[in-house]
Amino acid sequence: MKRRQFLLATAGLTFAAFTPRLLRAAAPVADKLSEQDQADVTRVIAYLNNIHTLESRFQQIAADGSDSSGMLYIERPGKLRLQYDPPVPIMIIADGRGIYYWDDKLEQLSKTLVEDTPAWFLLRPDIKASGDVTITRLERKPGVIEMTMVETDNPDLGTVTLTMANQPLELRQWTIVDAQARPVTVTLLDPRYGMPIAPVTFEWIDPRIAKGRIPH
Repeated sequence: MKRRQFLLATAGLTFAAFTPRLLRAAAPVADKLSEQDQADVTRVIAYLNNIHTLESRFQQIAADGSDSSGMLYIERPGKLRLQYDPPVPIMIIADGRGIYYWDDKLEQLSKTLVEDTPAWFLLRPDIKASGDVTITRLERKPGVIEMTMVETDNPDLGTVTLTMANQPLELRQWTIVDAQARPVTVTLLDPRYGMPIAPVTFEWIDPRIAKGRIPH
């Protein structure tokens, strides 16, 4: 599927739906960052680049208020696994090249390049806050920093807002808003960083094969 035929609403990274993007967003407007803002952006980007592996329970709140939970695994660059708890039949795997979205109830598979999804911001080899990424908002709240960004050349992919605990700096939550203004928020529950993750975690193995039904 091509970029303009595709929407993965995730952290936010969590991918709530695959639907066509009907509108192209206007060019993003960069936030006017103060010297303190710039310092905080630098801190956040350095922190994110130091995340090599992440394993966490998560809770997801969708635009309609429904909630779900599951396990999240990340290995940078390019690898992700989202395994939802029952009764949600969804599994999402990024193997470093593509992202696979599997609906077990419908036995339906969708896939695209990982670079064509909002997840790419956190999965890319070198996270930056300039160039192909535009910071549109930075806000400090008690004990928290929120930073919103878009892909500079493709703002219709949606916005990503990271919520960071400030002292010490720690990723707590992210929200992705798609071009139709539908938010999906993912909160990390007891995240663990830096542990080895088995390579098979990020391998796409078609569940239909395991069920004895070879896909066409």
